[in-house]
Amino acid sequence: MPPATALEDLAEGAGNGRPGRVRRMLVVANPYATTVTPRLRQLVVAALQSRYEVDAVDTERPRHATELSAEAAREGYGVVLAFGGDGTVNEAANGLVGTDTALTCLPGGATNVYHRMLGLSTSVVEATGQLLDAAPTFAPRRVDLARVNDRWFTFSAGAGLDAAVVERVDARPQLKARFGPWFYAQSALGTFMARYVVNPPRVVVEAGGTELTGVSVFVQNGQPYTYFRRRPVRLAEEMQLDSGDFAGVVLTRANAVDVPTIGFRLLARNAQVGQHRRVTAFDRLSELRVRSFDDRPVPVQVDGDFIGTHDEAVFSVAPGALFVVGA
Repeated sequence: MPPATALEDLAEGAGNGRPGRVRRMLVVANPYATTVTPRLRQLVVAALQSRYEVDAVDTERPRHATELSAEAAREGYGVVLAFGGDGTVNEAANGLVGTDTALTCLPGGATNVYHRMLGLSTSVVEATGQLLDAAPTFAPRRVDLARVNDRWFTFSAGAGLDAAVVERVDARPQLKARFGPWFYAQSALGTFMARYVVNPPRVVVEAGGTELTGVSVFVQNGQPYTYFRRRPVRLAEEMQLDSGDFAGVVLTRANAVDVPTIGFRLLARNAQVGQHRRVTAFDRLSELRVRSFDDRPVPVQVDGDFIGTHDEAVFSVAPGALFVVGA
């Protein structure tokens, strides 16, 4: 069944069981996200209006979703729905942290990591149905938000190699949308060979009372770190969105010989990357500090968005700082 027809059917069916109390919902849609179209946005809003009092607005510039979400919280909306990729979700979370307004999302990006972590379907139609089903009871739950310097993130962040890869990918949005994880993989290999084999930028990491030198740091606030197509990429095995802490993994040295074995551990179901000889893993952290070892600013990414280079990156966590609605 085409998505348009399915969404229309959802709206009609949900209307028959309209709850007594209708929550106000603001749909914040990124019109430039991979799978978001004006027609799809219109159909989603129409379906959601059968159970929620819905307003909708498109983002117009970077960080606009943060502004819109913060304003929605001040105006007493019950929930903000981020319709876009993980970057849109990240911006919305930055506007809602510490408020009583809940965050939810629909899949509009290439990977939609946080969306999957909330238990929502990767199908827009099925995920819309899940949000309609949640309306009668509407029971948001608290989850943690992590932070690097002045930017909150929902599931992962990095300083070093993965941030350099994200910077490279973000510079080619059309290829990112067309080839998805394969473009990430090609960009990762190209970035690694160009910057991290010969004289790579180095960082000093302070975590859990230990100081060590490495070339890249990966921080995880939930499970998994990201996805390669349908396969979860796991760094820390025990992390949860509501655990009150975060985990970190440090790549201590860049060596082309180690790339295949690290890649295998990232994607394998039964192999842990933290046990690799070039990796040092930390868990149950409340703070982690990264600074440049050789005066080269460190690239930083949050939730798959490049946020620039920094002389120092300080990671922390705020337990229960965000309400979310999932499946």
